[in-house]
Amino acid sequence: MRAVFLCEKESTIQRVYSDDVIRKLEALTGLDKTVYNQHDLLENPLQFADTEYVFSSWGMPPLSEEVITSCFPNLKCVFYAAGTVQKFARPFLNCGVKVFSAWAANAVPVAEYTTAQIVLANKGFFKLSRLASSGKRDEAQKEMSAYIGNYNAKIGIIGAGMIGKLVIKMLKAYKLEILVFDPFLSDNTAGELGVQKASLERLFRECNVVSNHLANNEQTKGMLDYKLFSSMQRYATFINTGRGAQVREVDLIRVLRERADITAILDVTYPEPPSPESELYKLDNCFLTPHIAGSIGREVHRMSEYMLAEFYAYLQNEPCNYEVNIEMLNTMA
Repeated sequence: MRAVFLCEKESTIQRVYSDDVIRKLEALTGLDKTVYNQHDLLENPLQFADTEYVFSSWGMPPLSEEVITSCFPNLKCVFYAAGTVQKFARPFLNCGVKVFSAWAANAVPVAEYTTAQIVLANKGFFKLSRLASSGKRDEAQKEMSAYIGNYNAKIGIIGAGMIGKLVIKMLKAYKLEILVFDPFLSDNTAGELGVQKASLERLFRECNVVSNHLANNEQTKGMLDYKLFSSMQRYATFINTGRGAQVREVDLIRVLRERADITAILDVTYPEPPSPESELYKLDNCFLTPHIAGSIGREVHRMSEYMLAEFYAYLQNEPCNYEVNIEMLNTMA
């Protein structure tokens, strides 16, 4: 069997695939450690005719079905050591190539980040630290009483996919009431998770913190608007680690201007980063992070390790945990 790395940036593969994982892939497949890109494929398609397995990560080039069949006539699987596969997976699946994604590995740090932000938000960390750090300690102490802390606070989770479910599980360490909006969440699963199903309207109206984990598709774009944001509880916090396109940015900015009590923590925006003239940079109650919720530093090795485990399972004809199919693309982030 032959396996290759396919990615637009060699540095990405070097960062995501640890030396240990590469050694194991070499032992299993005779892996060619060269990192090929789309230009390499089109320049010499016959070079890849015997390739059975592709390993990749962020920067996987989107290929047409024609290119896939001409360059990879014997390809069986793509193992993607990163999260969403929306930009490239469908043509491979249409060609009968199996696609595996490390979305579950990437979900772990996102859920950890989100859980941490929820806990801090309920303590008023963001607003109070900004006041105290600017020398307004007395004002910060007066504002403290407005925050209810993390005992019996009400948390709203938008989207109970892989990340949303992990956040819910991590929040079990706290005494919180959790409301979930997700049209695909069954009553049985909600019961197993110990959450209440709720409408978006109720979730924004009642919760102290609202966290977005919606899948990114045409149905969810612009879904979070002025009516929802303006209905939030006093001193509530909105956290977005999902996708920026679900938020009507102009509406969120309007509400943040109108209500200084509300806080927004945005790890994703649309566009990303915000345009240089965006009001988001000027608002004291808006906190931007540069898409750090996902895997960073050594966390990225988890993704290649997940794909190595999937590869082992596939070779042994054992059940695989993270295979993606066409139907899943309709609801996945």
